[in-house]
Amino acid sequence: MPTTDPIDALVNLRDLGGHPTGNGVVTRQGVVYRSDAPHIDDRAPEHMLRWPPEVVVDLRDSAEVGDREHPLAAVAAVRHVALLEELQDTDLEFDDAVQELTAFYQSIINGASKKLVEVFRIVLDADGPALIHCAAGKDRTGVVSALLLSAVGVRRDAIVADYLHTDRNMFRVLRRLDVAPVLPPGVDEEKVQDLMSTPTEAIESVLTAFAAHEDGALGWLRSHGATNEELRRWHQKFLP
Repeated sequence: MPTTDPIDALVNLRDLGGHPTGNGVVTRQGVVYRSDAPHIDDRAPEHMLRWPPEVVVDLRDSAEVGDREHPLAAVAAVRHVALLEELQDTDLEFDDAVQELTAFYQSIINGASKKLVEVFRIVLDADGPALIHCAAGKDRTGVVSALLLSAVGVRRDAIVADYLHTDRNMFRVLRRLDVAPVLPPGVDEEKVQDLMSTPTEAIESVLTAFAAHEDGALGWLRSHGATNEELRRWHQKFLP
């Protein structure tokens, strides 16, 4: 990650290419990126294989986006998939932040499955690189990234490592946020710092939920409406 001013460059941006699968094949670069939310005055990243992206998937809620035009709207097709808006009635009350994040991630898998499949299809059908982001690029983006990587058989430890990569970027991410990131319903604001960390238990719970299905994440996607043809195309697109 280049050392740039956090005010004028994405600081949690990375390519999901290069991750190893169980059989040693690595995911293809230039297919899907993940990041924190872009700003209107951001400099173009110099370390990406292709930029700008062809499609941007913005996972933020309408309250976060407001009536502002997306900063990349002039150079990419922007799709808003508000991942949390269906979860506003979810009651999450835990004393421990790790338990809270784990329950939050599970609520996304169980309560926003249709939207997760929608994101999968947007990325699948993109003619060029797809950028997925929320506010910090950690939680919503982390769950989506884990799904996309798992669906082509990326090793569990590699997916966890990608999730943990955000931890080193969080200070600069928090400096860039012009609005508070959306938190699980009912969360005490005093827990914000703890919830901005990246505990392995939280993302491990996502991977365990996928693994509970026959064929893992493929089975999860299939059980929520993805077709075998779409799954075949995803393998063909994301693996060399």
